[in-house]
Amino acid sequence: MTDAELAAHLAEVAGRILIEVRESGMFEGKALGKAGDQTANQFLVHALREQRPEDGLLSEESKDTDARLSKDRVWIVDPVDGTREYGEARTDWAVHVALCINGKPEIGAVALPGLGMVLRTDQPIAMPASSEKPRMVVSRTRPAAEAVAVSEAIGAELVGMGSAGAKSMAVVRGEAEIYLHTGGQYEWDSAAPAAVALAHGLHASRIDGSPLIYNNADTYMPDLLICRPEWAERVLGEVGKLA
Repeated sequence: MTDAELAAHLAEVAGRILIEVRESGMFEGKALGKAGDQTANQFLVHALREQRPEDGLLSEESKDTDARLSKDRVWIVDPVDGTREYGEARTDWAVHVALCINGKPEIGAVALPGLGMVLRTDQPIAMPASSEKPRMVVSRTRPAAEAVAVSEAIGAELVGMGSAGAKSMAVVRGEAEIYLHTGGQYEWDSAAPAAVALAHGLHASRIDGSPLIYNNADTYMPDLLICRPEWAERVLGEVGKLA
């Protein structure tokens, strides 16, 4: 398999595993989220160590070490992005598998198992025309104040949604034009979504316009902008005014 084929295959299989864990009826509530996270993580970690033993690896659900810092190629995975949505049997959760090369999100796949879909860097989909009135995806439970302020400034419609992967892929799929996040994230929350978004010709950056750089010693990456290219300058400008 190529790296892109591997990423897509792993994301798709992990998604199937997660649905089977949920449908087993053995877990509920927080126990379901924990069982799903750990089971999918074991699959992803063991598969990557078997298939790409020389590469570095960072996963939300595994203890991090500094071994990856000396690697040019590092896989960054999030077994369940949106544990709450997964546990509630919603569709707005995701599985992230990304390969970052020299810090750049080059290859990746985001599975949306609730929709039976995998979006990937090597098979970009045709994007529908942009909406005349921009739509901005935000947290369905706690929209960030900055995102609300920017939406008001540009006249955007707010669309509440679950996980970071689901929100990012909503832009890729043409369900929204803008995903602006300022509430705190980690590298595994955005590596695969950023890779897929960039492969589809979208803008992906920090909210100060700087590039997304991965495989840092500190994995905290608090902000993110993924949007249609024509909205990037305007959104970044409005964010700058808030700062």
